[in-house]
Amino acid sequence: MALNLIRKFAAASGLLFAFSAAVSAQTLVFTAIPDEDETKLVERFRGIADYLSENLEVDVRYIPVKSYAAAVSAFRNNQVQLAWFGGLSGVQARSLVPGSQAIAQGVEDKAFYSHIIAHESTGLNEMDELSDELRGKTFTFGSKGSTSGRLIPEYYIREAFSEAPEDVFSRVGFSGNHTRTLRLVEAGTYDVGAINFSVWDKETKAGNVDQDAVKVIWTTPSYPNYQWSIRGDADERFGEGFTDRVQKALLNMKDKELLNSFPRSGFIPVSNDAYKPIEVVGKQIGIID
Repeated sequence: MALNLIRKFAAASGLLFAFSAAVSAQTLVFTAIPDEDETKLVERFRGIADYLSENLEVDVRYIPVKSYAAAVSAFRNNQVQLAWFGGLSGVQARSLVPGSQAIAQGVEDKAFYSHIIAHESTGLNEMDELSDELRGKTFTFGSKGSTSGRLIPEYYIREAFSEAPEDVFSRVGFSGNHTRTLRLVEAGTYDVGAINFSVWDKETKAGNVDQDAVKVIWTTPSYPNYQWSIRGDADERFGEGFTDRVQKALLNMKDKELLNSFPRSGFIPVSNDAYKPIEVVGKQIGIID
């Protein structure tokens, strides 16, 4: 009973230290960047925890975090040993923990892309390249640490206008996650916003998008994105070959309900080298030192 109360408190408040101190050394704890509403994430990753626990024969726990930065910090501080990161957050986290590896990405993450969406009141239509029609509009990114909701869209905005977003748009905001970006643009709170194609497609298929109010007007070129990353000391903690076992379990995930919750059609092997382009772009626009 006491342990359950500790877990609930840790999840609710983000005090990961309290939680990690309460579990045994043989518990694999993982988290994920909060790119969607928390209720959706909890439902998705509880299923993943059960799947991994069964396949790895160790206790596996998922804990939510409140921000992208909190996910990176939890990984750095060994409060979690495994994480579902975006491209940028993965690069940041692995750089802080020697030997850490990207071990699996979604099939769709090898060539991911972002949409620019607009409210119908703007009169904006689909465009081949970002144009001056966008000037003076209000614009929202997702999280400040998001690859698909900030890093890549900002890169292409700067490339198109040779100016920072703050100089192109009349107001620039950060919604916090892709679902919120969609709702803000759909409601007209912001004229334009950046959202990843995966969340857009998922919400559209579920009938959760008012397509009379909001539409896609531009799509980025493809780039590598989400991945599972594991700490470099995982084998030392859980036994030789543990990293390979985690990778194998992820690659062998076939449950359609679990995969659809991401949504991904499956997971494929990946390495740190695949995310060099993300590191380069992050440094170019000053997000990575």
